Amino acid sequence: MKTSKIALLACFSSMAVFSQEFEPNNQQKFDDALYSRGNTYRAASGVPGPQYWQNSASYVIEAELDDVANTVKGKMTMTYINNSPQELDYIWMYVEQNRFTEDSRGTLTTPIKGNRYNGDTDGGFKITSLSAKSKGQESSRFLIDDTRMQVYFNTPIKANGGKATVSLHFEFKIPEAGMDRMGRLTTEGGTTYSIAQWYPRVAVYDDVNGWNVEPYLGAGEFYVEYGDFDYKVTVPYNHVVVGSGALVNAKEVLTKDEYNRYVQAQNSDKTVYIISPEEAGNTAITRPVKNGKVTWHFKMKNTRDVAFASAKNFIWDAARINLPSGKKALAQSAYTKEADGKEAWGRSTEYAKASIEHYSNTWFEYPYPAAVNVASNVSGMEYPGLAFCGATSAGAELWDVTDHELGHNWFPMIVGTNERRYAWMDEGFNTFINYYSSTAFNNNEYPSLTARSRMHTPWLKSRYRESIATYPDIARSVNLGYTAYYKPATGMIMLREYILGHDRFDFAFRSYIKNWAFKHPQPSDFFNAMNNGAGDNLNWFWKGWFLANGNIDLGISEVSEDKAGYIVTFTNKGDIPMPVVYKVTYADNTSETLKLPVEIWYRGNEWRHLIKTSKKIKSIDIDPGRFIPDVNLSDNIWEKE
Repeated sequence: MKTSKIALLACFSSMAVFSQEFEPNNQQKFDDALYSRGNTYRAASGVPGPQYWQNSASYVIEAELDDVANTVKGKMTMTYINNSPQELDYIWMYVEQNRFTEDSRGTLTTPIKGNRYNGDTDGGFKITSLSAKSKGQESSRFLIDDTRMQVYFNTPIKANGGKATVSLHFEFKIPEAGMDRMGRLTTEGGTTYSIAQWYPRVAVYDDVNGWNVEPYLGAGEFYVEYGDFDYKVTVPYNHVVVGSGALVNAKEVLTKDEYNRYVQAQNSDKTVYIISPEEAGNTAITRPVKNGKVTWHFKMKNTRDVAFASAKNFIWDAARINLPSGKKALAQSAYTKEADGKEAWGRSTEYAKASIEHYSNTWFEYPYPAAVNVASNVSGMEYPGLAFCGATSAGAELWDVTDHELGHNWFPMIVGTNERRYAWMDEGFNTFINYYSSTAFNNNEYPSLTARSRMHTPWLKSRYRESIATYPDIARSVNLGYTAYYKPATGMIMLREYILGHDRFDFAFRSYIKNWAFKHPQPSDFFNAMNNGAGDNLNWFWKGWFLANGNIDLGISEVSEDKAGYIVTFTNKGDIPMPVVYKVTYADNTSETLKLPVEIWYRGNEWRHLIKTSKKIKSIDIDPGRFIPDVNLSDNIWEKE
């Protein structure tokens, strides 16, 4: 386009007039988030790209639990498929029981006074008889460093589908205090063993970081590949085992009565005892074999992990889970008499069933054959298809922890994010969906307050607060609940209730889950998926709420009458631009809720808006639904004197 000299002169002349009145705009707040713009592996639209790949790992494991020595011994063969475009002459595996040693990085980075992630220090893996095979060549070379193990191959694993196997024997002492993730609970009738991180498992090799090998310190959880599991657990004859996946030899390990009840539960919406409180621990009644050892056999497909629990005094009950497709799954609870009660673990299966059904109908169908809740020494920890929850929990507390830990089956079990780095992508999203699950359960029997916005403003004002983007092992212990759970959940609720609305949010979020189910999304994939699915550039929100550490502070500075109505001056004194949703109440006590778009803050932090009305206004209230954690509420409501 040509521009005349006269026009240019006029432009320069106008600029001279304003040369002393420069005022910066807010473009930097709306610029793109500091993440990838998309490539052939990960599209800019937030979906896996045409050349997206991920590796897989399937396991066959045979293990034995010794309830005298408190050990687990086993052997495993992992089949690894390298779908990456690079040959691999080594792989990294996690050996996370090594966290429970005196000189582990996790032990040495635990404060003297301790924290939630205290653990025993007399444990650790013993790895023997390792064989790594690729293209028929065998190697026995491996190196263990803290909670990681590097396994070397004599012949590299071919790219684009090459296969290798790693076979080994392992052994470890079961920690009593397993960092609130596993361990042993002593009860009157015996010990409940909650077993997790119990076999060496491969780390993720991806297109973003290559090998993801952050050590297992405490707060950071897990990031592992998907595959099929076939595992057997041998225990003393008087033990009952519950585990991730399907129990495939139920007829062999259950009595005839137990098996009949097990089948009955699969067709019952009401809880059915497989082992009743009166029977629990009475091996003369409950065990088909009266001495020696028994092997329980489980299988689970397309999962990133498995865990199990064992005890000789379990009460065990179950009920059918009804899924949207017409498929069924089995909700189960295993607990001891100390945890029993109509307002305690006697309702656990009811809670599990309701939780799984809600998430399946709302977001994505549950893919596993069972959902098991175990009364444990662990206050709350999730594994695919199985949760460990505090044995002393009851009432609202038991609902909350059960709903939360089983909600993790969606994040990160179905959507396989990196918990070591991005805890908010599993804890935060899960806390968000828990909010709606609690509202739906039994006519809001246990109202959820954890993600309501204004509860958290004191923390948001703290000079010690940290960003959501802070890695969990780096965040201050007192901040982790906010950076990983509450702040991202509050952000998601704001996005659904205040910014986008249900229809746009739900379509975008469901699409994100569907497209990344059983895959490994990065934060940029989520941001891009929501931007594209909702049809909005939300980078101002991702930058302000998720990546930075600023606050929201909207206000009303002035209201004046005009011949056409009222002129309202809205202000943004905070670091994050937000749409302005406000309720106008008139003198006749009628009201309406109106909205100004976020773009009003493009050029500055003050916006004058005309409300056209012939009525008298009595009050104006910003955020009438109370969804945003505004750090200064003193100017959010204007009332006519």
